[in-house]
Amino acid sequence: MIIDEEFLLSSGAELIKYTVNEIIFKEGDMPKYYFQIKTGTVKINNYHEDGREIIHSIPFDGHCIAESSLFIDKAYPVNAVAMSGCEIIRMEKVKFLELIRNSPQLFEKLYLYTAERMYYRHVMLNNISAPDPGTKVKRVMESLKSYNQYTSKYSYQFPFTRQQLASLTGLCVETVIRVVKKMEKEKTVRIQNGKIFY
Repeated sequence: MIIDEEFLLSSGAELIKYTVNEIIFKEGDMPKYYFQIKTGTVKINNYHEDGREIIHSIPFDGHCIAESSLFIDKAYPVNAVAMSGCEIIRMEKVKFLELIRNSPQLFEKLYLYTAERMYYRHVMLNNISAPDPGTKVKRVMESLKSYNQYTSKYSYQFPFTRQQLASLTGLCVETVIRVVKKMEKEKTVRIQNGKIFY
């Protein structure tokens, strides 16, 4: 977790429950709260005019959501949507900024988290800019496996559907299905009960 949950709650935060597919905030909303996930998974995404979804990241237990937006006077450029039932600690922006100002160690911890996430985003952006669909899918899987600290072959159960993998890579789901089948034939991945192991 980024900031101790009990500390946040005792400092004026509240625990909010969200159901699957419930919107936490929308693109264009002004940031009013600091959000930290207690339990659950959230997707940070955008929807294009043609209905395609692009998933930028999928934070989960202990992660905070779009915290850098609290430091600038601009609307959210993304949506945050609950992918599962979630419990999220929410603190008003004014209270949160005061808390950070009065606690340099919290600010440093938050800054380190944001820096690590920016590194991950640059890696992912490089991965999805590859022209070959197979390379895109493999690099995204490698990045997520490495981020979650798995090293041996087939040790990482890829936690997303083919559709979500398509949204992470900017590919259509049919292309992702073909790529994953090819990876299975090449023994790069193992498919077990519909789950991908990389």
